[in-house]
Amino acid sequence: MKNKNSIFIFGSGIISLILGGGFLYIEQRLSIVATGLCLWGIISLAICLGFQFRSSQKGMTVSRWKKMGLVLLIVVLSAAFFVGTNYFASRLSWRWDVTRAKQHTLSPSTIQFIQGLKQDVKFSALYVGLPPTYLEDLFKEYERASNGRIKTEIIDPIEQISYAAQFGNVINGKENKIVVISGKERRDVDFTSAPLSEDQLTNAVMRVTRRERHLYFLIGHEEYSILNKDSQGLSTFTKLLASNNMPSTELMLGIEPRIPEDCDVLIVAGPRNELTKKEESTIEEYLKQGGRALFLIENVVVTTPDKPLTPEELHKNPSLNSILNQWGVNIGEDIVVDLDSHAGDDVGSPATRNYGLHNVIAEGLDYTFYIRPRSITALKDQRPTIKLAPIVMTALGGRSWAETDRTLQVHFDQGVDIPGPVAIAFAIMEKKKAGMKANTRIIVFTDADFLSNAYIDQYSNARMGLNVINWLSEMDTKVFVNPKNIKIERLDITSKQKREVVVILFLMPVFITAYGIFMWIGLRNRP
Repeated sequence: MKNKNSIFIFGSGIISLILGGGFLYIEQRLSIVATGLCLWGIISLAICLGFQFRSSQKGMTVSRWKKMGLVLLIVVLSAAFFVGTNYFASRLSWRWDVTRAKQHTLSPSTIQFIQGLKQDVKFSALYVGLPPTYLEDLFKEYERASNGRIKTEIIDPIEQISYAAQFGNVINGKENKIVVISGKERRDVDFTSAPLSEDQLTNAVMRVTRRERHLYFLIGHEEYSILNKDSQGLSTFTKLLASNNMPSTELMLGIEPRIPEDCDVLIVAGPRNELTKKEESTIEEYLKQGGRALFLIENVVVTTPDKPLTPEELHKNPSLNSILNQWGVNIGEDIVVDLDSHAGDDVGSPATRNYGLHNVIAEGLDYTFYIRPRSITALKDQRPTIKLAPIVMTALGGRSWAETDRTLQVHFDQGVDIPGPVAIAFAIMEKKKAGMKANTRIIVFTDADFLSNAYIDQYSNARMGLNVINWLSEMDTKVFVNPKNIKIERLDITSKQKREVVVILFLMPVFITAYGIFMWIGLRNRP
């Protein structure tokens, strides 16, 4: 009976001390409850020590010493485990985010970009009132990934009115924004109507830390328009380009005498009518001087056996071979089909993961698909200074070929049709020579639809488009696509509530361990 009483008093003393310490941590002051629990714990332990001293007077057996030593060892090891776990958790930077959208950690492309920063960046959040927890966590993630390059602060423009004035901010209790500054460059990110996202911050950092790349889209020949928001437009693609610090501008060579000096990449997006000889000559001269260009060739016109094509329809959607032949490639007057790997029910829309050995262009790609692309082949008698290679081909092991019959009678004709795998895109480069500004870089796709508003968000089409522009413009940083759409469902709690959570999380394993020890002792003391 005495053993049971001493165990009960000892257990209640330990629990009282733990609870008392927890209340002291939460309240951050000496309260009646905390003081009472701590006193009862001390008194209980003192009583147990008294019992133990009296028992030792009567003599201690070896088995009882072993039992006490084992209990003490368990208590010490448990305490060491709890203390060590919390210590290393606060010191080490290992992260494991188990949420579906990985909302508590930055994406790999953002981390790689942030770690490569060569200049300091500062985030200044202007937020009236208590800032949301997700904002503080997001800032901490950027600071952690940047190795000291990124500094952050959250300012209440009403409480710190004089400090906030340096940002030229009009005090508005309903407006929230982030000011991103690096050197003399500044970008403002508004997050009043929606939570701040990773892609918004990363794109702002990109804009203040690297030079813009200027893209020019040729117009005047019924090309795909960058202003068109319908299914046939390229507005979604140009929006992605702009978010990667690559603004787009239309260019009409019939009005402009030459391609602008600040053109980093010229994009010819699916012209349906022939270019003039003067326009072709202007583009050729631009490329010979080390220009960069992306050619998206529109598909040939098809028909049915009962409706023969007119001479005009036969030459609709030019191949631009008059330009491309000079760079070692030729566009076919055919349609690439794949019976085994295609999008939907259209065998003329091949879907593939068969990419050339080009790390920058193929990085991060899964399947991409193309709407009635043409074949593209390398010419035999090309300049020895030109290097070219296919970057997209129809799937390996499938039944694909370049169909020359434009009456929709899909059948492979040996010696007439080109057997698969058929190249759909080529990359071309010519090293810089005397008088050239840089290496000439050209990419040719025999389809423009895959980057249109209707299809760009499907499969890896958007990633392919951005990877291609990335290579053409020689940017050494990652592109960002498909931003995380995170629904913020988090509870903002006070500092006291945070301490309560810490105590609860600490006490749960402590009570489980203590219960196990007492049960073990009770079973050992049974006759």
